[in-house]
Amino acid sequence: MNKIKLRLIILVLSLISVISLMTITISGEVNNINSLSENYKDKLIRFHVIANSDSDEDQELKLKVRDAVIEYLQPKLLKSKSISQSEEIIKNEYDQIERISENIIKENGYTYDIKVGIEYSNFPTKQYSSVVLPAGEYKALKIVIGEGTGKNWWCVMFPPLCFIDEENGVIDKATDEKLKEVLTEEEYNLITHKTKEEVSRVEVKFKIAEIIDSILKN
Repeated sequence: MNKIKLRLIILVLSLISVISLMTITISGEVNNINSLSENYKDKLIRFHVIANSDSDEDQELKLKVRDAVIEYLQPKLLKSKSISQSEEIIKNEYDQIERISENIIKENGYTYDIKVGIEYSNFPTKQYSSVVLPAGEYKALKIVIGEGTGKNWWCVMFPPLCFIDEENGVIDKATDEKLKEVLTEEEYNLITHKTKEEVSRVEVKFKIAEIIDSILKN
């Protein structure tokens, strides 16, 4: 019996040691991610579109509004060198963004109101092709359709990641160069990855960090 008890004690202590080591390692990763994230989050503008409801029709309408606004804004943002320049361009286009959105809504037989503005919004961990962004608060162009109670859609408007393939391949050369212009080398290496395996690993890491950060804040 004494041998069994001793083995159980050793097993429990070993498990505690492993868990403690994992906690320290993960906590370190979370702190590193959060530290770098605070810097580069202020260099991006995301695009956030919220549907009136979760009905199929409202969700389809949301995507039509999204496509029309991106088609209009992307050419204007391509020459932008900074988030401040991009923010100024977007703010100067508020009226036109509203008109474009309202026209799409009317063309599809609806009378929903539109709210347009730049504000900070919470985003979950998200993959855009070979780029993975950790969860957190990001500055975003936000369009709310009608009641705004439906599922939302988001991308990165500056640097332009809205039209890349989210599932396959890597970002195009022009977008990659834009990211390198805007971010430090450390920030760039944190969120960009060359293979699907690397993308999958870092996405899991960011999601774990998201969960732990959420627990620590509660």
